[in-house]
Amino acid sequence: MTGTARLAVTPRDRFLEAAQKELVAIEQREREFREKDRQERAEELQIPIDQLLNKRTSRAAQRS
Repeated sequence: MTGTARLAVTPRDRFLEAAQKELVAIEQREREFREKDRQERAEELQIPIDQLLNKRTSRAAQRS
């Protein structure tokens, strides 16, 4: 079977589908906001956040 999408048949299904899409969009905007806010605070405090994140990911890769 190829990835065929099921059609929303009832009003409840359509509502749930719309709510799920909206939730995904809200979560994406929240992630973008947190990332931007973190970057702004790091710049304000003059913390090289990119270097810190790179160190954290390289340590995690070494553990695996």
